[in-house]
Amino acid sequence: MEKVRWKRKGSLVAALLLMFFIGVSSEKIPVSNPRELKTSLGVQLNTKHRRLVVMDNGLVQVTLSNPEGEVIGIKYNEIDNVLETQNEEDNRGLIATDFKVIVQDENQVEVSFTRTWNISLRGSLAPLNVDKRYIMRRGVSGFYFYAIMERKEGWPDVDMDQIRTVFKLQQNKFHFMAISNDRQRIMPMPEDRATGQPLAYPEAVLLTDPINPDLRGEVDDKYQYSSEDKDIRVHGWISSDPPVGFWMITPSDEFRSGGPNKQDLTAHVGPVVLSMFTSTHYAGKEINTEFRNGEPWKKVFGPALVYLNSVSSEEKPLNLWEDAKRQMMVEVRKWPYNFPESVDFPKRNQRGGVFGQLRVHDRYMSNRLMWADSAYVGLAAPGGVGSWERDSKGYQFWTKANKRGYFSIKNVRQGDYNLYAWVPGIVGDYKYSANITVRAGSNINLGVLVYEPPRKGPTLWEIGIPDRSAAEFFVPDPYPTLANQLYTNHPEKFRQYGLWERYVDLYRNDDLEYTVGDSYHAKDWFFAHVTRDVGNRTYKPTTWRIIFELKHLNNNGHYTLQLALASATDSDLHVRFNNPNADPPHFATGTIGKDNAIARHGIHGSKMNFRTLIHEPPRNGLTLWKYRNYIRDWFFAHVTRRLLFHR
Repeated sequence: MEKVRWKRKGSLVAALLLMFFIGVSSEKIPVSNPRELKTSLGVQLNTKHRRLVVMDNGLVQVTLSNPEGEVIGIKYNEIDNVLETQNEEDNRGLIATDFKVIVQDENQVEVSFTRTWNISLRGSLAPLNVDKRYIMRRGVSGFYFYAIMERKEGWPDVDMDQIRTVFKLQQNKFHFMAISNDRQRIMPMPEDRATGQPLAYPEAVLLTDPINPDLRGEVDDKYQYSSEDKDIRVHGWISSDPPVGFWMITPSDEFRSGGPNKQDLTAHVGPVVLSMFTSTHYAGKEINTEFRNGEPWKKVFGPALVYLNSVSSEEKPLNLWEDAKRQMMVEVRKWPYNFPESVDFPKRNQRGGVFGQLRVHDRYMSNRLMWADSAYVGLAAPGGVGSWERDSKGYQFWTKANKRGYFSIKNVRQGDYNLYAWVPGIVGDYKYSANITVRAGSNINLGVLVYEPPRKGPTLWEIGIPDRSAAEFFVPDPYPTLANQLYTNHPEKFRQYGLWERYVDLYRNDDLEYTVGDSYHAKDWFFAHVTRDVGNRTYKPTTWRIIFELKHLNNNGHYTLQLALASATDSDLHVRFNNPNADPPHFATGTIGKDNAIARHGIHGSKMNFRTLIHEPPRNGLTLWKYRNYIRDWFFAHVTRRLLFHR
């Protein structure tokens, strides 16, 4: 089958695409002699079996279905197949129809599985041409994979919510998951979720009778293990018997969507390993990969590396994690790879670069140009300011500037781009005024670029730091009966389940009140502006009050309030000044946001646009701004990320 779900809307087809979903073959998988597997040096390709393609380099043996192009067997060390052999998943992704050998010698094998779309397939298959590639190289303990997806001009509309790769491992062997140095743990079994207590949504389950009794009373939710794309370089699972590691290594973000801070899934109970290329997670439909009016498109996803390693029974299993990190650094240094044979994947000498320095001009902070310390600077498809966060069709290339704002973006594919940036601690988004055309071998010097953040006057007060995260606000401890022990005393305790419900425990009778000059945002400003549960599945909006005083009010001047939102879901933010019953409110956003970041344990979603309120001098006896600022938030929304009040 083609997808997880099809939804028909006239001629529109919506799909969730699994590019390399691991299934179970009814064919018997041929297995090499273990001794031969260890001693063989060159890469071998076996296509003698009518329905199978087998690649073997003496370290790893991979079996692919022919012509579908699915990975159905991975033999490594003492394990005949590290993949789960009892898979109940019917839907097995993008199924190919043709097989071809691209390269075959003792140093490398590359094979291709393709499927070509035509009008007769309309309504049954996503309108895409697909070329799935697998590469095995001599001396590499694993295999590479990538895919080229293409739409021809005039093809039907389609929505692709997710494009991803999924591997499901043997659940009786792989129990320990590692996604970063401080996010590692023994995981529950799939049966534990089946026998557990469902919580507010299907992904979240309280483990009531787990096979491992040490996990009793914990919450499991796959979204608790999400990460930002810039941090998703290596993650996977460890088997203790035998001690084997299975790792997903992604050396580049260029083919992912939404920029370096876009969050996505990594691994979860199954045991499942994911490579997420695009998704609407933590962003909503605005980042959906959608095509309308016959729009043509072509994109290469990957390559990424499935890496396997092992240690002796006398060594620590966590040495596998350390080795996987070292291999990840090897792959990053090799990027862009010089061995994929597709002409659609450019080598290093077919790419270019852009460099320069970004500085900040804010006369109310400094009379001199300031360095854009640690700015995120990137190239993405031409568009409006901040449009890179909603882009999932093109390639993106990001780097982090040094303390003085110097940046260098290397290995950029040829094409037309805009240069975008944002600076931690500085409000707003930067966009370079002109389009940038990158050609093979070019190294474009942009010189000194100056960003002028939105500003109406000197700052009178502010709450928070504009770094696109709510992490510095007060994050409560979870309910003891709904905790994930991984995040106990952890810097990312915002990943605990149900923290939104703690608001009513802390503010039982009255809503949050913050006094400028006396209150402290890390202690007195709740990290998420949520609704109040009053029972019977009824929720009321909460009104947060900020109290401040202007000792020197200029009745003839303008005052501005800026609101920076880290995230929102079906929210309507109302702002009132001095009169909490003002109808209509002095400002309202209307319904905004679809990123669902709070329920998915994210400290941010996609950045919401800064909302700026500008008021004229007081009229009709109403003294705005003098004493109180009322903020009202409807439904379920992250608190305004940062409040800035200035003249």
